[in-house]
Amino acid sequence: MQAMEKALAVPGLPPHDPGTPALSVVDMHTGGEPLRIVLAGCPEVVGPTLLAKRRYMRQRLDHLRRRLMFEPRGHRDMYGAVLVPSELPDAHLGVLFLHNEGYSSMCGHAVLALGRFALDFGLVPAPPAGAREVRVNIHCPCGLVAAFVECEGGRSRGPVRFHSVPAFALATDLLVDVPGRGKMVVDIAYGGAFYAFVSAEKLGLDVCSAKTRDLVDAASAVTEAVKAQFKINHPESEDLSFLYGTILTDGKDPYSEEPTTNICVFADEQVDRSPTGSGVTARIALQYHKGLLELNQTRAFKSSATGSVFTGKAVREAKCGDFKAVIVEVSGQAHYTGTASFTVEDDDPLKDGFLLK
Repeated sequence: MQAMEKALAVPGLPPHDPGTPALSVVDMHTGGEPLRIVLAGCPEVVGPTLLAKRRYMRQRLDHLRRRLMFEPRGHRDMYGAVLVPSELPDAHLGVLFLHNEGYSSMCGHAVLALGRFALDFGLVPAPPAGAREVRVNIHCPCGLVAAFVECEGGRSRGPVRFHSVPAFALATDLLVDVPGRGKMVVDIAYGGAFYAFVSAEKLGLDVCSAKTRDLVDAASAVTEAVKAQFKINHPESEDLSFLYGTILTDGKDPYSEEPTTNICVFADEQVDRSPTGSGVTARIALQYHKGLLELNQTRAFKSSATGSVFTGKAVREAKCGDFKAVIVEVSGQAHYTGTASFTVEDDDPLKDGFLLK
């Protein structure tokens, strides 16, 4: 027994393919939504811009996404981040976001976690003595996002907030025919990624009490209908011109001090456990556009999946192409959950992962 305990106490890797580097990761969660950050083992992601790097990883390194996100190392709703150099002089780091279907353009829960990670792992200059907050500039595929990290003694503590890229309403009161569910009015807004918004009540569901499977089926039907019937265009980049998912809400859009609840279903029926940072951004832009929210009015957004809460507010007006937009501040709490080193045995037929549906 003592020999076994001694052997287990020695750090090391199990037998694996020596030609395949181990993938070292730090795991975090924000409001219950996971984030797997790659520390080491990922080959260089080539490209002159972040969007070019995103295309390169999709075309050349997608097996790494599957290994990290899919079973047996991950699960259908795992989320990841690969850190890469940024071409922007003001950025402290660049990031590519990974999920079960591919690569997102923005992820608010990840930005909240990466703010803490960047400070704690030395990716930004050490804050001066007595500093209570540190700014971390994170280059996301949608653009530069500023995270503000509470700190004490040079380490992160407490919540993080970020300022979004310009967020705007793309289409309001859009009539969409959802097969099997009839015609309904939806809104589409951008918060670094595009989302369709609809009250769950229009689909005969209560977002707070319905079964998750029923909410996923309804949201997915809306997503597919919008994709088929409406062309998404971003005014500045074709790489950003796609519908990421649908957010079902409790319909409580006018300003209130009470939280409003929603659930986000994105990518391949992936369910966000958090209120969704980029979704909160887009929803605030939509509420501001409709005159339901004023600048610097803080709203609370609750996840129907976990009950976790983000807060958000529109802090100033902006432009995105010809669209009137707003810069949105979103706040939330991220936590560390552990570290891991993932290895591959060359003769493993499932080495690149799989998903059950």
